[in-house]
Amino acid sequence: MIRKAVLTSLVAALGFSSFGASASEQVLNVYSARHYQTDDALYGNFTAQTGIRVNRIEAREDELIERIRNEGANSPADVFITVDASRLAKADEMGLFAPVKSAALEARIPAHLRTDTWIAFSTRARVIVYNPTMVKAEQVQNYEDLAKPELKGQVCTRSGSHPYNLSLGAALIEHNGAAATEQWASGLVANFARSPRGGDTDQIRAVAAGECGVAIANSYYYARLMNSSRPEDQQVIAATAFVWPNQQGKGTHINVSGAGILKHAPNREAAVKFLEYLASDQAQVYFADGNNEWPAVPTVKVNNPALDKLGEFKVDTLEMGRIARSVPEAQRIFDRAGYR
Repeated sequence: MIRKAVLTSLVAALGFSSFGASASEQVLNVYSARHYQTDDALYGNFTAQTGIRVNRIEAREDELIERIRNEGANSPADVFITVDASRLAKADEMGLFAPVKSAALEARIPAHLRTDTWIAFSTRARVIVYNPTMVKAEQVQNYEDLAKPELKGQVCTRSGSHPYNLSLGAALIEHNGAAATEQWASGLVANFARSPRGGDTDQIRAVAAGECGVAIANSYYYARLMNSSRPEDQQVIAATAFVWPNQQGKGTHINVSGAGILKHAPNREAAVKFLEYLASDQAQVYFADGNNEWPAVPTVKVNNPALDKLGEFKVDTLEMGRIARSVPEAQRIFDRAGYR
């Protein structure tokens, strides 16, 4: 893969194979799949507070996971950060993470947003977006509604193999069982307006254009369009509406940005400090505002107009670890249903 080769060459050229720290200097080596400008302040403030210099490599999740696996015991990486529970689970299943013991993290991060080896630091919701001229709000109050026959030819989604949809499928397995989830996936596929393609923003635009009546998307994609000053984006918002699914039951499914300490981390003490810093009030604001997400620490308040516009909702508090464990089964179910 060209991108992977470029990443490897860049790391070698910059001396990041050892991250070139002096004997007296404290460093932290982070492999990150988050690509938000506000993260620069996140890392800078950590260094200012602790004196620990952060070396960062950014790439796609799968590239970084493969790199860590290939580096093995010689990996310089201390922390892996990514934006989806299924990728964190994949790294965990490959034995890349070490257990994390921290009283500070246990006190700050709710139990359903952490496992023994990785911790969530911000959350985002999977919402239903619909076109009011084509679909009534009462038709799409729950994820399960998207598989009902009355929505035939109305549904748009991105690929069923994408982690956002796999995490939703895994949550449905945990709540409703595998058989019911497979029936749901088959009904969803039968209702497609077109074959899955594009990202979440593409689904929202397709709903606005009347290409489909309803779609699934992460909340921050809708928030970006709401906050955009571009007339075409405001037209999309004017032509659509959204619902928080399953408010009368389990609550709306959420996914996470999270991180874990790697098994062969050469700077483990610095890595623990970094994860604890990510749970601080200041870092939680940066972590969430970078992508119109919500802090994982429930007591932290953010001044984010996009989140204010989205409003409040009932959250599904299903444990992230349970969701992650059911992702492989969700993929098998989606494959059998033709949701690709």
